Amino acid sequence: MCEVSVIIPNYNGKHYLKVCLDSLRRQTYQDFQTILVDNGSQDGSREYIQENYPEVQMIALKENTGFCGAVNTGIRASKTPYVLLLNNDTETEPEFVENLVKAVKRKPEIFSVQAKMIQMHDKTRMDDGGNFYCALGWAFAEGKGKPEREYWEEKKIFSSCAGAAIYSRKILDKIGLFDEVHFAYLEDMDICYRAMLRGYENWFCPGARVYHVGSGTSGSRYNLFKVRYSSRNNVYLAYKNMPILQLIWNVPLLCLGFLIKALFFTAKGYGGEYIKGLKNGIEISKQNRDKKVRGIPPGICFKIQLELYKNIVKKLTS
Repeated sequence: MCEVSVIIPNYNGKHYLKVCLDSLRRQTYQDFQTILVDNGSQDGSREYIQENYPEVQMIALKENTGFCGAVNTGIRASKTPYVLLLNNDTETEPEFVENLVKAVKRKPEIFSVQAKMIQMHDKTRMDDGGNFYCALGWAFAEGKGKPEREYWEEKKIFSSCAGAAIYSRKILDKIGLFDEVHFAYLEDMDICYRAMLRGYENWFCPGARVYHVGSGTSGSRYNLFKVRYSSRNNVYLAYKNMPILQLIWNVPLLCLGFLIKALFFTAKGYGGEYIKGLKNGIEISKQNRDKKVRGIPPGICFKIQLELYKNIVKKLTS
């Protein structure tokens, strides 16, 4: 049996697949299987995989189940101790898988390890050096657009970007898979937040390098779909993972953060979609009260709260 399953969600991404899959063929570490979960593509992706990559196990879904539905399908189909999620619009360096495996096996309390994500079209610039969440209700990627040479240190992060990250199945079995209520966006922040609430850790591994196009499925950095789902899921993320007293404590800062974002997206022409997303986030939070975190030790909540404050400073000074 292989040690790792590389799971690639795909939706009409045929034009990205050759670069992504060819780079996996060049890996120094080969004790892995590749599972591509196709989300009802209509661009010939399935036929292309069958004809050119017989080593890839393809799971063909009838419709688009979103990122969460696709990766959960792949995780359930795999049997390996570790699962590595990889976006289709990526190109991995030869030691990518090897270095992620070494990093996640370093100690048992590590839940996830994120690779060093570099911009595909400017390989001197960072795309994502680890994800963070702050008390303003903002999720952000560290280092975006900055020189990649500045991000060489292995370090603990709040969350791994699921576009290129490895996860421990043993811990997934304890905390559950990706929450499909998210559909797309912030599902990786949610699952890592859940792991932290149970005392596990998330890390950044600069030795695992991957080049990323970005917005390969949604099509652009800002669009109606992305703005609405991101704002919706921001509300749901905070409601779900903060115990009630902590949530009440953070309401003033969360409201301030959402107001600032609403003004920002209004200037971009997406203000209406952002507000609709916030309202929808309140609705789905009410509908999913059963998923709200409970029984978390106060010490862990306090530790995370301090990090939420610290991450405000990180965001404003980055």
